[in-house]
Amino acid sequence: MGADQAIGRSRGGLTTKMHAVVDAAGKAVALSLTPGQRADITEAEPLLDEVDPKAFIADKAYDADPLIDKLEEREITPVIPSKRNRRNPRKISFSHYKNRNIIERFFARLKHFRGIATRYDKLKSTFLAAVQLASAIIGIN
Repeated sequence: MGADQAIGRSRGGLTTKMHAVVDAAGKAVALSLTPGQRADITEAEPLLDEVDPKAFIADKAYDADPLIDKLEEREITPVIPSKRNRRNPRKISFSHYKNRNIIERFFARLKHFRGIATRYDKLKSTFLAAVQLASAIIGIN
């Protein structure tokens, strides 16, 4: 890919989290689902293995040294604000961080599909297929 990419998560129904990596145009590049109680950062590395961005834009939930070290190993610029409890806060480009709204807009468009917002599907595979289909429709429009 080579472009800036953002990662985020959103709730689909009550007990499922949808994780997505979107490109600079707001099109989904990678998607996954996890149980609602699992930490967000657990899906960052598996999703990163599917893409090759120049920059990785995410919120404070993804501020962890192992993830940042892995990003720097792969020569990906981490654009992740530091948590308040970090002793040595990192400097980030907030002009670059403003592009994180792309992922938020993607999830807002995704939730226009009622079946995804309320998770009608019982099986994870069926729900993931619905999310992928809706993402493709969003990408086309």
